[in-house]
Amino acid sequence: MINREIAVVVSNDNKDVSVVETINAIQKAGFKNVFVQWYNKEWNPTQEEQLKLIKEKGLNVIFAHLGYQNINDLWLEDDKGNQLVNRYKNDIKVCKDNNIPMVVMHLTSKSEAPKYNETGLKRLQEIVDYAESLNIKVAFENTKIKGYLDYVIKNIHNKNVGICFDSGHYHVHFNDELDFSTFKDRIFAVHFHDNDQSDDLHLIPFDGTLDWKNVIKNLKECNYDGPITMELCYRYEYLEMEIENFYKKGYEVGKILKEMFEKSK
Repeated sequence: MINREIAVVVSNDNKDVSVVETINAIQKAGFKNVFVQWYNKEWNPTQEEQLKLIKEKGLNVIFAHLGYQNINDLWLEDDKGNQLVNRYKNDIKVCKDNNIPMVVMHLTSKSEAPKYNETGLKRLQEIVDYAESLNIKVAFENTKIKGYLDYVIKNIHNKNVGICFDSGHYHVHFNDELDFSTFKDRIFAVHFHDNDQSDDLHLIPFDGTLDWKNVIKNLKECNYDGPITMELCYRYEYLEMEIENFYKKGYEVGKILKEMFEKSK
């Protein structure tokens, strides 16, 4: 039987609390595993300082979610796209130096992007080849626009390349439509969160309208054997509870999802 860990994002988007309070609450809730937002933004504490504190707390970093600022430039014929390649290679090297075994990347941002093309594919190939040389996995995420993930997965065949299935995007942007069979054996990571299809709300699972039983069934059929990883955000009605109780609820829900994986056929 697969022993699935339960993990959560160290979110810099939480409201009314510092990221230090977030890290403390995550640890107290029982989480042993996290993923970090490596966005190269001017945060206080910095992402480097956050990583240091996470390690001091004894938390294991399962992957880094890389930033997606200007990611649409990836598909354009100009030097901005080449600069992106260098930025991502630098981020991947930092992950290697900190024993973070995987990165998650977007392929687009916002609701419109240049059409996927050979130029962007060559840049991505350079990035994933570099990651492979460092023994780092790269998981591309299903974001707002259809087609890009399929295009990249069908044209890049490196063993270190797969996808990160984001349940919230799947529900609100894809209307629960995804050809899971395309990604069989290539789902490296998940972002579990919920919404009511009005927006990408990052709710705790079961607080929205997503059919979790169906999601888990599809993931098992794709042979996903990784952690129960949640991308939760402390905001909206959750602010009525203490941050520690928010993460305690998240951890308990993680255990429920873990049981559903174990019972699902």
